[in-house]
Amino acid sequence: MNPEPFLQLDRVIHEKGRLAIMSMLAASAELSFTELRDALAMTDGNLTTHIRALQQEGYVAVAKSFQNRRPLTTCSLTAVGRKTFAEYINLLEQIVQQNRPQ
Repeated sequence: MNPEPFLQLDRVIHEKGRLAIMSMLAASAELSFTELRDALAMTDGNLTTHIRALQQEGYVAVAKSFQNRRPLTTCSLTAVGRKTFAEYINLLEQIVQQNRPQ
C-alpha cells in the first residue's frame, strides 16, 4: 500500500463535519445556514465554527441578507472550493482503487 495519497488529503476538508458541509454545498448553488444546520443535525456554534474554517481557506462564501425582514445567511462554494473539493474526491477515488482487492 502506498501511503502517499493519504498524506495529500486536505485536512481542512477531511474533518467529517466540514466534509459533510462541502458535500452538501457541492450539490447546490447555495444553502441557507438553517438548511445546513438542520440537514447535518449540528448546533449553531458547531456549524459556525466549521463554516468559518472553510471560509478562511477560501472554500466557502457566506452572504448575509434579509428575507421577509428576517436575517438570512447563505453559504456557497467558491470556485476554489469547488475545484479543491473535486480534487479531494478524485484523491479519495484513487485511494479506494489502490486498496481494492484484485
